[in-house]
Amino acid sequence: MDSPWLTIVGIGEDGLSGLSEASRKALAEAKTIFGGERHLTLAHAGERGRPWPVPFDADGVLECRGRATVVLASGDPFWHGVGSILAERLTSGEWIAHSAPSTFSLVASRLGWRLESVICLGLHAAPLEGLVPHLAHGEKIICLLRDGRAAIDLANWLTANGWGASQLWTFTALGGPRESITQHRADSYAANPDERLLAVALEAKGSGGLPRSSGLADALFVHDGQITKRPMRALALSALAPRTGERLWDIGAGSGSISIEWALCGGTAFAIEARRDRAANIVENAEAFGLTHRVTVVGGTAPNILSNLPTPHAVFIGGGLDSAMFDGVWPLLPVGTRLVAHAVTLETEAQLSELQQRNGGELMRIEIAYAGPLGRYRAFEPARPVVQWSVVKGGDE
Repeated sequence: MDSPWLTIVGIGEDGLSGLSEASRKALAEAKTIFGGERHLTLAHAGERGRPWPVPFDADGVLECRGRATVVLASGDPFWHGVGSILAERLTSGEWIAHSAPSTFSLVASRLGWRLESVICLGLHAAPLEGLVPHLAHGEKIICLLRDGRAAIDLANWLTANGWGASQLWTFTALGGPRESITQHRADSYAANPDERLLAVALEAKGSGGLPRSSGLADALFVHDGQITKRPMRALALSALAPRTGERLWDIGAGSGSISIEWALCGGTAFAIEARRDRAANIVENAEAFGLTHRVTVVGGTAPNILSNLPTPHAVFIGGGLDSAMFDGVWPLLPVGTRLVAHAVTLETEAQLSELQQRNGGELMRIEIAYAGPLGRYRAFEPARPVVQWSVVKGGDE
């Protein structure tokens, strides 16, 4: 890179002594040094130091464009750090980075954990429910936390959710002369809420955790009865074929169960729901699963509300499809979009049959019966059959 004006430096608790020669040279030549108060003290920034604003804003750094500037971050600036935020707003020739060992690397090295098999989470600015998709007995997790109070909240949350036997290790001032490591059980955790923690390592002990297959139990969702039931949901998700990073339109989302399970597979979802009470249920479900960053609730009806949304990779219509809705939705979909629609009424079945004849895809009738009491005996009681149409939009339409 030709003479970058910005150097992003990862710094540890050992301060200047732990930095490379290139990092120390950049600091010596910098006109302005940005960082947290702790970083600026470790680097002896003096009058050149400028602490980050709260809430965080990178505009101050960009105002220094063309002048020698250093940004300090903990450990690896590109792992839950400021590095990527800055790089997104700069050209490749404007910056250079010198990373130090990340907090995750230091924690793993202290405990002897294989870092490639450890879940690493940044919970310093995210709800604790972000743990929900990852908790399983024996799972090892390293979390960045805000402070000692957040560690107490984490221990209480784990205990309240059946993971009180989990082992916790708290880490303070890792890599420096004041380094401290303590071990606790979650349900007997007692620590100073004012302590400046860097991280908590967790070895989960408990029962439960979310299954890795599609079709979660209906009882896990808040709903008013308007929910795609577990077997139908599993079949719908199989046809929707979620992939990491892909986007779903969940039209008439009800409880949002399809959106939630799509997001658990690593995608993002727009849950479109006209009723406010049901939209509130979707929000509550997304919060409970730690997926508010992946599930966006959109109030309104299709197709009117869709034109302002990013285009999807897949669309699910759980009910209410008619010719007007289809004619409004279909032209908005890029070639290759997967669409899955369910029908329980004769009228919508007829509509799906006509659409399948016209556009191809697979039409499937699903009939399920559940065992229940019948006098002194048991018998199967059939549920309402569901017709599923699944299709991939082609390029010749």
